[in-house]
Amino acid sequence: MEEKVLSTKKNGMLVLILSIAVYVLALIGVICGGILEEQGKNGTVLLVVSIIVLSLGWIIWPGLKVLKPQEALVLTLFGKYIGTLRESGFYFVNPFCTAVNPAAKTRLNQSGDVQGKNPAETAEAVSKKISLKIMTLNNCRQKINDCLGNPVEIGIAVTWKIVDTAKAVFNVDNYKEFLSLQCDSALRNIVRIYPYDVAPNVDTTGDGNADEGSLRGSSETVAKRIREEIQTRVNEAGIEIVEARITYLAYAPEIASVMLQRQQASAIIDARKMIVDGAVGMVEMALERLNENQVVQLDEERKAAMVSNLLVVLCGNRDAQPIVNSGSLY
Repeated sequence: MEEKVLSTKKNGMLVLILSIAVYVLALIGVICGGILEEQGKNGTVLLVVSIIVLSLGWIIWPGLKVLKPQEALVLTLFGKYIGTLRESGFYFVNPFCTAVNPAAKTRLNQSGDVQGKNPAETAEAVSKKISLKIMTLNNCRQKINDCLGNPVEIGIAVTWKIVDTAKAVFNVDNYKEFLSLQCDSALRNIVRIYPYDVAPNVDTTGDGNADEGSLRGSSETVAKRIREEIQTRVNEAGIEIVEARITYLAYAPEIASVMLQRQQASAIIDARKMIVDGAVGMVEMALERLNENQVVQLDEERKAAMVSNLLVVLCGNRDAQPIVNSGSLY
């Protein structure tokens, strides 16, 4: 179903003034008819007509609609969709038209639609008007297994807006719940493609070649793919996904401590490797300088002893405490 925007004139104020004027005239007619009846004159017709107007004049008032900027009203007449009011203003429409918004009472964890507001704001939130503003949906954190099977907890914030009110109201049962469920499903589909951290022999792009994509290191790419995945799922609901961002990412509590130890061990190994590489380079440089300057002649046994001592000093965790030998080496 496609949206049909109504070009109704904004004549609500005129109708309101006319209806008030008619009520005033009807009230005067009741008074005049009563006076004529007391005087024995024929005022029955005027009295009856005025009473009927007073009794039924309110029927046109439900047709008065007020819209603020970035609001819309989907109208049906006896079950048939007749159009949508999108521009702000004071309108008068068919009094028998009914506004439709199946998600009016739905509460999600999102901006402009959360619990704990004052009664006036709550009453506005449950009205049949549809907000066209950009909204932010913060879905609950989910526990999902990454491509390596490690459980991770992840949360996303999705900014969205309604671009087709007819699709949002009539194509899905409740567009807010529909969006929330599709966000959960899309997030699960994308996260299972990536490892939490960079891992060997993992293809995250689907081109058959291993790459360095990860949830932690490629957050922009992951967020973009999540947004595209959600968008393809909510097109039929008339919703546009403006942006999707990862707001929380961590290992699940049951493996967090183990993964922390693994990261620490990996960091220690990398640091030790760097220290050893540097120490070997320094030893080589020392031996070359001694040979070039002919400071001392060292045989293979003394070179081995020197290399051993230098590596102990350079690779040790604590400061070296040398023992000074004042005699011969032999």
